Amino acid sequence: MKLVIIGCGLIGQKRAVAALARGHRIAAVCDRDAGRAAALAQRTEAKPVADPSEALAADIDAVVVATSHDGLAAIAGAAAKAGKHVLVEKPAGRNLAELLELRAAARAAGVAVKVGYNHRFHPGLAQAKALVAAGALGPLYYIRGRYGHGGRVGYENEWRCQREVSGGGEMIDQGSHLIDLSRWFLGDLKLDYSSLPTFFWDIAVEDNCFIALSGEGGQTAWLHATWTEWKNMFSFEITGRDGKLTIDGLGGSYGVERLTHHRMLPAMGPPETTIWEYPFADTSWDMEFASFEDALAGKPAEIADIDDACAVFALIDAAYKRAER
Repeated sequence: MKLVIIGCGLIGQKRAVAALARGHRIAAVCDRDAGRAAALAQRTEAKPVADPSEALAADIDAVVVATSHDGLAAIAGAAAKAGKHVLVEKPAGRNLAELLELRAAARAAGVAVKVGYNHRFHPGLAQAKALVAAGALGPLYYIRGRYGHGGRVGYENEWRCQREVSGGGEMIDQGSHLIDLSRWFLGDLKLDYSSLPTFFWDIAVEDNCFIALSGEGGQTAWLHATWTEWKNMFSFEITGRDGKLTIDGLGGSYGVERLTHHRMLPAMGPPETTIWEYPFADTSWDMEFASFEDALAGKPAEIADIDDACAVFALIDAAYKRAER
């Protein structure tokens, strides 16, 4: 495919590397920071452009959108209206209204819009999904998810802490990943409880979120995302009738990714335990781009789509409304 990358920060760079590794060509790169666009253009042999409309006018097959949240839905929508398939970084916008407008544009143009919830493609989570699909846990009961980091000096001045740019705080940032993963395993969910406090940072958005979700069959997801963890951590537990899966770590500062399977024995008591570790570089970006290819080719694909993103944001919006009462 011939692609353009709009947004040349850390995530845009990761998307570009993944696309090139799979043999695609990047025709143009675009960023409001001309220096960042020029740097990525040099790495990818692409043309640097200053205006997204110029990038979208190129002879291309698909667009990768990896801007700050305030640009995601508008640029992805313009790409869809131009007849281009889109891979847009999560959460795909700042609120549900923006995502619904994007979905309508994609449907009217007959193009695919996929959303970069790359955690689905971390090896421990992908293997957990395969084990659940194979019946290793039996019927699922509940999920406990925790995800957090500690910010940086000056974090309160960054765009993620500015509501007009980000749409919200940690609920949208890391909380959206936990919601997407919960839906991936449990299916459609509704909001039962939310608390969105700001404990530490002097900001107008939440630095912590605690939410409870439930499915039609009574399955529950209890989730906590935080910017006050201080030591980066990720933990996602999936419990069913016949056992439990736990994914800890995401590599790098989050620690070596590890999947633990506790299989309940007929006599109950101490379970049979199997542990897998994944001490290699993060491959989720490459695997997600491969799934994007599959989706465009009409093959079964695990990549999140705009319907998934709308469902995630419906829960986020509900959490904000409940917290405002």
